[in-house]
Amino acid sequence: MAEKKIEEYVRTIPDFPKKGIMFRDVTSVLQDADGLHLAIDEMQKKTEGMDFDVIAGVESRGFIFGAPLAYNLHKPFVLVRKAGKLPCETVSQSYDLEYGQATIEMHKDAIKPGQKVLLVDDLIATGGSIEAAAKLVEKLGGEVAGMVFLMELAGLHARDRLSKYKIESVIIYPGA
Repeated sequence: MAEKKIEEYVRTIPDFPKKGIMFRDVTSVLQDADGLHLAIDEMQKKTEGMDFDVIAGVESRGFIFGAPLAYNLHKPFVLVRKAGKLPCETVSQSYDLEYGQATIEMHKDAIKPGQKVLLVDDLIATGGSIEAAAKLVEKLGGEVAGMVFLMELAGLHARDRLSKYKIESVIIYPGA
């Protein structure tokens, strides 16, 4: 029997959260052991040829995919969290949402000056949260070596916004 492709594990829910949206549900990947294994393997392949010292995952699904990559590649793993969740001294970066703003933080000692950082998340849509994470890395003197995602919504043009960064996505959906 032929192996399933990672796209086959992603459940698409039409008209969620509102009419006209095709919601790409990552939980169906996580709930299947083969799907999760394949997702991590495919994301890891996207890191080949990249030079980085540290992996940083963006809350919360970036933790799910970033930590196993860090484990497999024997790299440190850094958390990028919502404001107020980290116990030590932090740096913060705000970014715009559809209706309002959000702020993410990283421990001040998480990235050393000159370290090359791979940013990981499950999905890139507009690019706001990952751009904010990149700014945090740069505030701490690190360099963004690249960004890896399981899924990308190409119709939202995040690559245009983030053109100075190397972006790799396992699945690229043409729409929003």
